[in-house]
Amino acid sequence: MKPVASMSAHLFLRLCGIALLLTLAYFGGQGVARISDGSAALLPVSGAASTSWGLGFGEPGTPPTGTVSANTLKKYDAYYIEETAEKKLYLTFDCGFENGNTPAILDALKKHDAPATFFVVGHYLETSPDLVKRMLAEGHTVGNHTYHHPDMSKISTEADFAKELESLETLYQEVTGEPISKYYRPPQGIYSEKNLQMANDLGYHTFFWSLAYADWKQDDQPTHEQAFDKLLTRIHPGAVVLLHNTSKTNGEILDELLTKWEEMGYTFHPLSELCGA
Repeated sequence: MKPVASMSAHLFLRLCGIALLLTLAYFGGQGVARISDGSAALLPVSGAASTSWGLGFGEPGTPPTGTVSANTLKKYDAYYIEETAEKKLYLTFDCGFENGNTPAILDALKKHDAPATFFVVGHYLETSPDLVKRMLAEGHTVGNHTYHHPDMSKISTEADFAKELESLETLYQEVTGEPISKYYRPPQGIYSEKNLQMANDLGYHTFFWSLAYADWKQDDQPTHEQAFDKLLTRIHPGAVVLLHNTSKTNGEILDELLTKWEEMGYTFHPLSELCGA
Protein backbone atom coordinates (compact mmCIF):
# COMPACT_ATOMS: atom_id res chain seq x y z
CA MET A 1 0.00 0.00 0.00
CA LYS A 2 1.29 3.48 -0.92
CA PRO A 3 1.88 5.95 1.90
CA VAL A 4 -0.94 8.46 2.42
CA ALA A 5 1.40 11.38 1.61
CA SER A 6 2.34 9.79 -1.72
CA MET A 7 -1.31 9.20 -2.64
CA SER A 8 -2.16 12.80 -1.80
CA ALA A 9 0.65 14.09 -3.97
CA HIS A 10 -0.49 11.89 -6.84
CA LEU A 11 -4.07 13.15 -6.50
CA PHE A 12 -2.85 16.75 -6.37
CA LEU A 13 -0.90 16.31 -9.62
CA ARG A 14 -3.92 14.76 -11.36
CA LEU A 15 -6.13 17.64 -10.27
CA CYS A 16 -3.56 20.14 -11.53
CA GLY A 17 -3.51 18.36 -14.88
CA ILE A 18 -7.30 18.48 -15.15
CA ALA A 19 -7.33 22.17 -14.27
CA LEU A 20 -4.73 22.89 -16.96
CA LEU A 21 -6.75 21.01 -19.59
CA LEU A 22 -9.91 22.91 -18.64
CA THR A 23 -8.04 26.22 -18.90
CA LEU A 24 -6.69 25.38 -22.35
CA ALA A 25 -10.14 24.26 -23.49
CA TYR A 26 -11.64 27.54 -22.30
CA PHE A 27 -9.13 29.67 -24.19
CA GLY A 28 -9.43 27.44 -27.24
CA GLY A 29 -13.17 28.13 -27.23
CA GLN A 30 -12.54 31.84 -26.98
CA GLY A 31 -10.38 31.65 -30.12
CA VAL A 32 -7.63 33.86 -28.70
CA ALA A 33 -5.87 34.15 -25.37
CA ARG A 34 -5.17 37.65 -24.13
CA ILE A 35 -1.68 38.51 -22.98
CA SER A 36 -0.09 41.70 -21.73
CA ASP A 37 -0.56 45.10 -23.36
CA GLY A 38 -3.65 44.11 -25.34
CA SER A 39 -1.69 41.65 -27.43
CA ALA A 40 -2.72 38.09 -28.13
CA ALA A 41 -1.28 34.63 -28.32
CA LEU A 42 -1.60 32.74 -31.61
CA LEU A 43 -4.54 30.33 -31.59
CA PRO A 44 -6.60 28.99 -34.51
CA VAL A 45 -9.95 30.47 -35.48
CA SER A 46 -12.34 29.01 -38.01
CA GLY A 47 -15.89 29.16 -39.32
CA ALA A 48 -18.38 31.30 -37.42
CA ALA A 49 -16.27 31.43 -34.24
CA SER A 50 -15.34 35.02 -33.38
CA THR A 51 -12.15 36.40 -31.96
CA SER A 52 -10.42 39.72 -31.36
CA TRP A 53 -7.39 40.57 -33.43
CA GLY A 54 -4.23 40.56 -31.35
CA LEU A 55 -0.46 40.42 -31.57
CA GLY A 56 2.43 38.64 -29.92
CA PHE A 57 5.73 40.54 -29.86
CA GLY A 58 9.28 39.29 -29.92
CA GLU A 59 12.55 41.21 -30.08
CA PRO A 60 12.38 44.99 -30.72
CA GLY A 61 12.22 45.80 -34.42
CA THR A 62 11.01 42.34 -35.45
CA PRO A 63 7.58 41.54 -36.93
CA PRO A 64 4.96 40.32 -34.44
CA THR A 65 2.80 37.25 -34.87
CA GLY A 66 -0.89 37.85 -35.52
CA THR A 67 -3.92 35.96 -34.28
CA VAL A 68 -3.70 34.07 -37.58
CA SER A 69 -0.95 34.05 -40.17
CA ALA A 70 -0.61 36.47 -43.08
CA ASN A 71 -1.00 33.54 -45.49
CA THR A 72 -4.27 32.47 -43.89
CA LEU A 73 -5.65 36.01 -44.15
CA LYS A 74 -4.70 36.29 -47.82
CA LYS A 75 -7.30 33.63 -48.64
CA TYR A 76 -9.88 36.31 -47.83
CA ASP A 77 -7.96 39.25 -49.30
CA ALA A 78 -7.16 40.33 -45.74
CA TYR A 79 -3.89 41.72 -44.39
CA TYR A 80 -2.15 42.79 -41.21
CA ILE A 81 1.47 43.13 -42.35
CA GLU A 82 3.64 43.02 -45.44
CA GLU A 83 6.19 40.25 -45.29
CA THR A 84 9.23 42.19 -46.44
CA ALA A 85 12.71 43.15 -45.30
CA GLU A 86 12.24 46.69 -46.61
CA LYS A 87 11.75 49.44 -44.06
CA LYS A 88 8.34 50.49 -45.32
CA LEU A 89 5.22 51.10 -43.30
CA TYR A 90 1.54 51.79 -43.81
CA LEU A 91 -0.23 54.44 -41.71
CA THR A 92 -3.88 53.92 -40.80
CA PHE A 93 -6.24 55.81 -38.49
CA ASP A 94 -9.56 54.70 -37.02
CA CYS A 95 -12.02 57.60 -36.84
CA GLY A 96 -14.98 57.16 -34.50
CA PHE A 97 -15.60 60.83 -33.80
CA GLU A 98 -13.85 64.17 -34.05
CA ASN A 99 -12.48 65.93 -30.97
CA GLY A 100 -10.01 68.37 -32.49
CA ASN A 101 -6.96 66.22 -33.21
CA THR A 102 -7.43 65.34 -36.88
CA PRO A 103 -6.29 68.72 -38.29
CA ALA A 104 -2.92 68.36 -36.52
CA ILE A 105 -2.66 64.77 -37.76
CA LEU A 106 -3.34 65.89 -41.33
CA ASP A 107 -0.82 68.73 -40.99
CA ALA A 108 1.90 66.28 -39.91
CA LEU A 109 1.10 63.85 -42.72
CA LYS A 110 1.23 66.67 -45.26
CA LYS A 111 4.57 67.92 -43.92
CA HIS A 112 6.10 64.46 -44.35
CA ASP A 113 4.30 63.65 -47.60
CA ALA A 114 3.01 60.52 -45.86
CA PRO A 115 -0.10 58.83 -47.29
CA ALA A 116 -2.57 57.36 -44.80
CA THR A 117 -5.86 55.51 -44.76
CA PHE A 118 -8.64 56.79 -42.49
CA PHE A 119 -11.26 54.21 -41.54
CA VAL A 120 -14.44 56.15 -40.76
CA VAL A 121 -17.86 55.34 -39.30
CA GLY A 122 -21.21 56.91 -40.09
CA HIS A 123 -21.08 59.37 -37.19
CA TYR A 124 -17.78 60.76 -38.41
CA LEU A 125 -19.10 61.31 -41.92
CA GLU A 126 -22.22 62.99 -40.53
CA THR A 127 -20.38 65.38 -38.22
CA SER A 128 -17.04 66.02 -39.98
CA PRO A 129 -17.62 66.02 -43.75
CA ASP A 130 -15.13 68.83 -44.35
CA LEU A 131 -12.32 66.86 -42.71
CA VAL A 132 -13.17 63.81 -44.84
CA LYS A 133 -13.00 66.02 -47.93
CA ARG A 134 -9.64 67.36 -46.76
CA MET A 135 -8.33 63.81 -46.37
CA LEU A 136 -9.18 63.11 -50.00
CA ALA A 137 -7.89 66.47 -51.26
CA GLU A 138 -4.51 65.80 -49.62
CA GLY A 139 -4.12 62.39 -51.23
CA HIS A 140 -5.26 60.08 -48.44
CA THR A 141 -7.60 57.11 -48.66
CA VAL A 142 -10.85 56.77 -46.73
CA GLY A 143 -11.94 53.26 -45.78
CA ASN A 144 -15.04 51.63 -44.33
CA HIS A 145 -15.23 51.07 -40.56
CA THR A 146 -19.00 50.30 -40.82
CA TYR A 147 -21.86 52.71 -40.25
CA HIS A 148 -22.71 51.93 -36.59
CA HIS A 149 -19.46 50.30 -35.36
CA PRO A 150 -21.10 47.07 -34.10
CA ASP A 151 -19.53 43.72 -33.26
CA MET A 152 -19.71 42.43 -36.82
CA SER A 153 -19.04 38.83 -35.77
CA LYS A 154 -22.55 38.77 -34.24
CA ILE A 155 -24.14 39.63 -37.59
CA SER A 156 -25.02 36.25 -39.08
CA THR A 157 -26.69 37.07 -42.40
CA GLU A 158 -25.00 38.35 -45.52
CA ALA A 159 -27.76 40.93 -46.01
CA ASP A 160 -27.28 42.50 -42.56
CA PHE A 161 -23.51 42.41 -42.92
CA ALA A 162 -23.72 44.13 -46.29
CA LYS A 163 -26.12 46.76 -44.91
CA GLU A 164 -23.53 47.99 -42.39
CA LEU A 165 -20.97 48.53 -45.13
CA GLU A 166 -23.27 49.70 -47.89
CA SER A 167 -25.07 52.29 -45.76
CA LEU A 168 -21.69 53.92 -45.13
CA GLU A 169 -20.86 53.68 -48.83
CA THR A 170 -24.07 55.58 -49.64
CA LEU A 171 -23.39 58.38 -47.16
CA TYR A 172 -19.78 58.66 -48.30
CA GLN A 173 -20.89 59.04 -51.91
CA GLU A 174 -23.34 61.78 -50.87
CA VAL A 175 -20.65 63.66 -48.92
CA THR A 176 -17.76 63.37 -51.37
CA GLY A 177 -19.34 62.63 -54.72
CA GLU A 178 -17.03 59.61 -55.07
CA PRO A 179 -17.31 55.88 -54.32
CA ILE A 180 -15.51 54.79 -51.17
CA SER A 181 -12.34 52.70 -51.42
CA LYS A 182 -13.11 49.05 -50.80
CA TYR A 183 -10.97 48.88 -47.66
CA TYR A 184 -12.62 47.47 -44.53
CA ARG A 185 -11.51 47.34 -40.91
CA PRO A 186 -13.65 45.33 -38.46
CA PRO A 187 -14.79 47.43 -35.47
CA GLN A 188 -12.70 46.64 -32.38
CA GLY A 189 -10.82 44.10 -34.49
CA ILE A 190 -13.52 41.50 -33.75
CA TYR A 191 -14.14 39.12 -36.62
CA SER A 192 -14.82 35.58 -37.73
CA GLU A 193 -13.75 33.60 -40.75
CA LYS A 194 -17.31 33.96 -42.04
CA ASN A 195 -17.01 37.77 -41.71
CA LEU A 196 -13.82 37.76 -43.74
CA GLN A 197 -15.54 35.79 -46.48
CA MET A 198 -18.56 38.13 -46.45
CA ALA A 199 -16.34 41.19 -46.81
CA ASN A 200 -14.42 39.51 -49.61
CA ASP A 201 -17.67 38.64 -51.40
CA LEU A 202 -18.58 42.35 -51.28
CA GLY A 203 -15.30 43.21 -52.98
CA TYR A 204 -13.54 44.48 -49.84
CA HIS A 205 -9.95 44.13 -48.70
CA THR A 206 -9.87 43.65 -44.91
CA PHE A 207 -7.09 45.29 -42.91
CA PHE A 208 -5.97 44.52 -39.38
CA TRP A 209 -2.66 45.88 -38.01
CA SER A 210 0.79 44.85 -36.81
CA LEU A 211 1.49 47.86 -34.58
CA ALA A 212 -0.84 49.74 -32.23
CA TYR A 213 -0.88 50.96 -28.66
CA ALA A 214 -3.45 51.98 -26.04
CA ASP A 215 -4.20 55.43 -27.44
CA TRP A 216 -8.01 55.36 -27.44
CA LYS A 217 -8.73 55.98 -23.73
CA GLN A 218 -9.81 59.60 -23.55
CA ASP A 219 -9.45 59.87 -19.77
CA ASP A 220 -6.13 58.02 -19.68
CA GLN A 221 -4.01 59.27 -22.56
CA PRO A 222 -0.44 57.96 -22.74
CA THR A 223 2.38 60.41 -22.20
CA HIS A 224 4.63 61.27 -25.12
CA GLU A 225 7.33 59.08 -23.60
CA GLN A 226 4.99 56.10 -23.26
CA ALA A 227 3.82 56.50 -26.85
CA PHE A 228 7.37 56.69 -28.23
CA ASP A 229 8.41 53.69 -26.13
CA LYS A 230 5.81 51.51 -27.86
CA LEU A 231 5.83 53.01 -31.35
CA LEU A 232 9.60 53.24 -31.81
CA THR A 233 10.63 49.92 -30.29
CA ARG A 234 7.91 47.89 -32.01
CA ILE A 235 8.13 49.37 -35.50
CA HIS A 236 9.22 46.78 -38.06
CA PRO A 237 9.51 46.33 -41.83
CA GLY A 238 6.11 46.08 -43.53
CA ALA A 239 4.20 47.40 -40.52
CA VAL A 240 0.53 48.33 -40.76
CA VAL A 241 0.25 50.96 -38.05
CA LEU A 242 -3.08 51.62 -36.31
CA LEU A 243 -3.56 54.96 -34.53
CA HIS A 244 -6.76 56.64 -33.36
CA ASN A 245 -7.62 60.16 -34.46
CA THR A 246 -9.33 60.75 -31.09
CA SER A 247 -5.98 60.60 -29.30
CA LYS A 248 -4.67 63.95 -28.07
CA THR A 249 -1.25 62.37 -27.73
CA ASN A 250 -1.23 61.29 -31.37
CA GLY A 251 -2.10 64.80 -32.50
CA GLU A 252 0.77 66.19 -30.45
CA ILE A 253 3.49 63.66 -31.33
CA LEU A 254 2.80 62.65 -34.93
CA ASP A 255 5.17 65.14 -36.56
CA GLU A 256 8.01 64.10 -34.25
CA LEU A 257 7.09 60.41 -34.57
CA LEU A 258 7.21 60.50 -38.37
CA THR A 259 10.56 62.30 -38.17
CA LYS A 260 11.97 59.62 -35.86
CA TRP A 261 10.73 56.83 -38.12
CA GLU A 262 12.33 58.55 -41.12
CA GLU A 263 15.59 58.81 -39.19
CA MET A 264 15.36 55.04 -38.61
CA GLY A 265 15.16 54.56 -42.39
CA TYR A 266 11.42 54.00 -42.79
CA THR A 267 9.33 55.22 -45.72
CA PHE A 268 5.56 55.67 -45.90
CA HIS A 269 3.35 53.84 -48.41
CA PRO A 270 -0.37 53.63 -49.28
CA LEU A 271 -2.35 50.47 -48.53
CA SER A 272 -2.89 50.06 -52.27
CA GLU A 273 0.71 48.80 -52.48
CA LEU A 274 -0.01 46.15 -49.87
CA CYS A 275 -3.19 44.75 -51.40
CA GLY A 276 -2.45 45.57 -55.03
CA ALA A 277 -5.60 47.66 -55.50
